Amino acid sequence: MTPDYLAEFLALAAIHFLAVVAPGPDFAVTIRQSVLYGRRLGIATAVGIGAGISVHVIYTLLGVGALMHTTPWLLSAAELVGGAYLLYLGVTFIRQAGKHTTGLALDAGAETGARSFRQSFALGFLTNATNPKATLFFLALFTTVVSDSTPLRIQMFYGGWMCLVNAGWFVLVSLVFTSPPVRERFLRIGHWFERLMGVLLIAFSMRLLWGIGGMLFTFSQ
Repeated sequence: MTPDYLAEFLALAAIHFLAVVAPGPDFAVTIRQSVLYGRRLGIATAVGIGAGISVHVIYTLLGVGALMHTTPWLLSAAELVGGAYLLYLGVTFIRQAGKHTTGLALDAGAETGARSFRQSFALGFLTNATNPKATLFFLALFTTVVSDSTPLRIQMFYGGWMCLVNAGWFVLVSLVFTSPPVRERFLRIGHWFERLMGVLLIAFSMRLLWGIGGMLFTFSQ
């Protein structure tokens, strides 16, 4: 990192970190996976979330982000897909509430019995990659903070850094929520906990879909 781009990097890193630690779909999914299935699969989900950021980085660097920014219907389509996925996750969490917590023990067998490492990674990856809020965030960040003259290699470094920070933060979240005392408390109220996570995801999705509906109504006028 050269001094010429240090200030730009620090600004980007600070804004990104504040966005990462704010509770959202990634946070809800990581906590649920960690509490229900244990540390190994919670970390797999966290790493998947970090990898999901690469999708936003790649299309931004390829200029697809700028295309979406100048093509409202394309951006609305991306938001619609993301909102529908979050709605699906929320409904699934509520429907499955209590099914996984009954008799779940705090041992290695319980950690690997319900989901595979690959499935947990994929869940984390898709939750982030299809999150339209992340799409909007990257559009705003790379158009307002990152200069047009910043070399591609520096922008790639920015993207790699954000992937690592996302993964690192949610690994930390997973470690906290898989500590035996914390996890045991959550498992006692497992069905209510799952329903709460589901309601939060549905709230995220409905807020997003409501905004899309308002935009479409405006376009039709």
